[in-house]
Amino acid sequence: MSVVLNIKTAAATAIKALFDQQIPAQDIAINSTKPEFEGEYTILVFPFTKFSRLKPEDTADKLGTYLVANFPDLIAGYNVIKGFLNLSITEKYWGQDLQQRFNNRNIGRKPANGKKVMVEYSSPNTNKPLHLGHLRNNFLGYSVSEILKANGYEVIKANLVNDRGIHICKSMLAWQIFAHGDTPQSTGIKGDHLVGDYYVKFETILKEQTAPIMTRALEGDFRDFSGEDLDKVQKLVTAAQKPEVKADEDKTKKIIDDIRELARKQTEIMQQAKIMLQQWEAGNPEVRALWSTMNSWVYEGFDKTYKRLGINFDKMYYESNTYLLGKDLVEDGLRKGVLFKKDDNSVWIDLTADGLDEKLLLRGDGTSVYITQDLGTARLKYEDYHMDRSVYVVADEQNYHFKVLQLILQKMQEPGADGIFHLSYGMVELPEGRMKSREGTVVDADDLIDEMIETAKENTDSDKLKDLSDDDMDSLYEMIGLGGLKFFLLRVDPKKRMIFDPKESIDLHGFTAAFVQYGHARIKSILRDLSPDVTKLEGYCHKGSLLPLEKELILLNEQYESVLEEAAKEMSPSVIANYVYKLTQTFNSFYAAKEEGVYTYAVRNAETPEKQKLRTQLIMLTANTITAAMKLLGINVPERM
Repeated sequence: MSVVLNIKTAAATAIKALFDQQIPAQDIAINSTKPEFEGEYTILVFPFTKFSRLKPEDTADKLGTYLVANFPDLIAGYNVIKGFLNLSITEKYWGQDLQQRFNNRNIGRKPANGKKVMVEYSSPNTNKPLHLGHLRNNFLGYSVSEILKANGYEVIKANLVNDRGIHICKSMLAWQIFAHGDTPQSTGIKGDHLVGDYYVKFETILKEQTAPIMTRALEGDFRDFSGEDLDKVQKLVTAAQKPEVKADEDKTKKIIDDIRELARKQTEIMQQAKIMLQQWEAGNPEVRALWSTMNSWVYEGFDKTYKRLGINFDKMYYESNTYLLGKDLVEDGLRKGVLFKKDDNSVWIDLTADGLDEKLLLRGDGTSVYITQDLGTARLKYEDYHMDRSVYVVADEQNYHFKVLQLILQKMQEPGADGIFHLSYGMVELPEGRMKSREGTVVDADDLIDEMIETAKENTDSDKLKDLSDDDMDSLYEMIGLGGLKFFLLRVDPKKRMIFDPKESIDLHGFTAAFVQYGHARIKSILRDLSPDVTKLEGYCHKGSLLPLEKELILLNEQYESVLEEAAKEMSPSVIANYVYKLTQTFNSFYAAKEEGVYTYAVRNAETPEKQKLRTQLIMLTANTITAAMKLLGINVPERM
């Protein structure tokens, strides 16, 4: 049982005895004591004054006196600051807690709770390699999955691959026109990179063909347009000429972008891509064969990248198998009266009463839209696993989409609808600005991994590790490089946008994985010199006094369990990253503290055998906690560095 739960239980007992009030222990608010006050934990006593009929200070004093008298093994003393009761925990308790945690080989992990969660992440398109933006998604999905597992959930890691659609046809068409039969084998180019190159090639040609159509349209020549697009472009060009629009840079840019999108649709190469998509949907054997071949190149490339990143999945879904799903669900919605048809036979849902708008679910010609597919896939996933929660790791650009998705499923009374959770995250940018797939300005994941490993190599003093083999050194560089990449992308709250700086991410003295990894390696260096007898340490329980940083390290290790709970509740690996950084910082202070030139917390040259046992237990526990916490982030820690 955690110290916080012990305090809550004791406080509930005290309140019952003092004020004859039955309060559930979990309802008592406890925080860590502020550094400027004495004590480790603080009880907020204001809620108790309504039945104590005393001032907050008097209520706290009465409660503190009772706790010290009746729980002497737990509470050593107290002080009152206004309505806050600051409690000091006994050194005996901390000694017992240290021994208990030292002997626990499954540190922080909870038993199975019978709950099942699916976490869907990665969801790449098969027209380009994984890039920096995908990395935040992958690391978040993987880490949240591991955090939930550690909290007792059964987790299914799922990946819905976007393997069909116009964007896939763009790569296929460009390959047909320009590749002359090139393959990954013939070119030596990784499959996903080869396909991605042709996506960029398509966009380059598309841009060239769009320019003259744009020029003509802006000059009032609409020969390239017809039907609905003609009507739209004429209205946009007319609007662009208005003085109030010309004076507003943002409005002008928006209109120009809209005209450009219409112009793109009229190009010869885009028309060819649309024909190819229609052929794919009709099952054209040649188009399907090319699609299958090029996708196989991409999957082989993805697998290599996933393996390097340490990312894995339990279930793969493919949009080519799910894009027709959802139509049955729409029919159900019509029968239930949740959905309605318009005059053109299209099917809609009215969400205006929920503060949203009307949403199209089926076009008049019977074809589905994107959210229809998601509705069908959500039903399929639930039928496959009957999970309690379904977590979608998707960028914040899709916040509205997932609000609508859940709301529709709830109105249709689909099982599992209430368990849908959108783990929304901010986009990742580089110091020089946002990446664009169309223009080929994205940072490929493979290139970034190579850069991070090379940076780790440049920043490692190999002279100190001369006895390591070349293979061991390469493994170390990879551990440091990948660790820097993952930690940097996970240390920030998922909801926040961020700028990724490769150099900053591997700084040995910053808020980085390298800082934590070096702290772990330092502990292992001490332990190699000591070669401690673990069996004897398992039976040791320190009963003497504790110095401040000894107590603080024990306290931080004790808090790991509650940190795990918070990370699962918030679905935020940043909670773990911040904790493990603070733990390593505290160890470094412990390791370096001196008084009159002598190390205060020496382990090898401890002042007594008992202190050596205590500190050996403590640093071994700290190393184990660091290892466990970093593993939840998908990061390994080295024995030497």
